Amino acid sequence: MKKILVTGGTGYIGSHTCVELIKQGYLPIIVDNLSNSKENVVDKIEKITGTRPIFYKVDILDEKGLTKVFEQHDIQAVIHFAGLKAVGESVKVPLKYYNNNITGTVNLLEIMKRFNVKNIIFSSSATVYGDPKEVPIKETAPTGGCTNPYGKTKYFIEEILKDLYVSDPTFNIALLRYFNPVGAHESGLIGENPNGIPNNLMPYITQVAIGIRPYLNVFGNDYDTPDGTGVRDYIHVVDLAVGHICALKKLESVTSGVHIYNLGTGIGYSVLDMVKAFSSVLGRPLPYKIVDRRAGDIAKCWADPTKAEKELGFKARFDLRKMCEDSWNFQQKLDE
Repeated sequence: MKKILVTGGTGYIGSHTCVELIKQGYLPIIVDNLSNSKENVVDKIEKITGTRPIFYKVDILDEKGLTKVFEQHDIQAVIHFAGLKAVGESVKVPLKYYNNNITGTVNLLEIMKRFNVKNIIFSSSATVYGDPKEVPIKETAPTGGCTNPYGKTKYFIEEILKDLYVSDPTFNIALLRYFNPVGAHESGLIGENPNGIPNNLMPYITQVAIGIRPYLNVFGNDYDTPDGTGVRDYIHVVDLAVGHICALKKLESVTSGVHIYNLGTGIGYSVLDMVKAFSSVLGRPLPYKIVDRRAGDIAKCWADPTKAEKELGFKARFDLRKMCEDSWNFQQKLDE
């Protein structure tokens, strides 16, 4: 069984990717500091798959702790999710984000070099494109015009990985630029359950639906979009997880290089489209309130997913209704 190190593997996207790794015959070795997740996710992954991933409570900034993991396992590749990810918080405490996300990644890469582990898939983001001049966005679009420190950390890490490859062309690197992950595993056992007030749209919607919050704040209705609200490319988290398996197979089939892919559906939905779709699943209107625009938000952003389909054989399968149904199922089962 090939061992794959998954940093941040108890988090939202990491946990779903661990499920897909096990389904494909890999054994995930999870390292996570549990700053925004819970250890019982490991139990849930085992319940879904019948296989228990190996788990270490280790921070990527902890060089000794991370080194021990590499010493104990013959790791074939790394899927790197670990990082702070709240856009608003990153504006308030940028040094915390730069230290955790960038220093932590450099630490991981140094240890990978030491143990001759050269395959890495990096969890990047469409935020590296900044405010795109045209949509849909291709991988060749300019990057770096990021509107917040969180996005900048993703951009800087991409640049670090490209520089690493120039210095050592035996590295095999996949940069996966996600659009907006939503949904949950159909079992309802794992999904997005952030600590505190959610920063992302879907968990906020599900918390309004279940009565934790009174209404959804819709930030601005005067954008240059069909209904005035921001348009995004929402991708089901299970589809996104499968995209990582496709990228891993790609790295196994080539000897080296830097491979960049958008992971999205290629379809843009507005905030009000999402509200309408979720209300349909609920069978009742979801209360919302239009408020002022949020700093750093852009009008529209969706992917051109052609390259991932052509080179990885990856194509998102699940539609907006399925994303809403699975998110709602997860929210309802949270307190069971």
